Amino acid sequence: MSATVRIAALDELPDGRGVRVDVGEHRIAVFRIGESVYAIGDRCSHAEASLSEGEVFDTDVECPRHGSEFDLVTGVPDSLPATRPVPVYRVSVVDGDVYLALDASAEQKESI
Repeated sequence: MSATVRIAALDELPDGRGVRVDVGEHRIAVFRIGESVYAIGDRCSHAEASLSEGEVFDTDVECPRHGSEFDLVTGVPDSLPATRPVPVYRVSVVDGDVYLALDASAEQKESI
């Protein structure tokens, strides 16, 4: 099952920083880097810190609590202490609006 929701206008998202978006029971960190938008689960898989509050380096975000970096494309941690990936959500930009797809694979990963 897949649902697509509008989360913001592209120009409302700050460039190079994260924003937390709650969609139903999903807590999602959304990042705009130039014209590209990425969405991952907002909870660090190591210590439950909010990834939307982390610093962005290229296409990685650093967890503000213990410094693990997560790839915004894959959700895979690039550094310790985190060892488990976070969910990744499909994002599209249509006519200046940002849409997020909630699908079974993202939901399943988030519950891990």
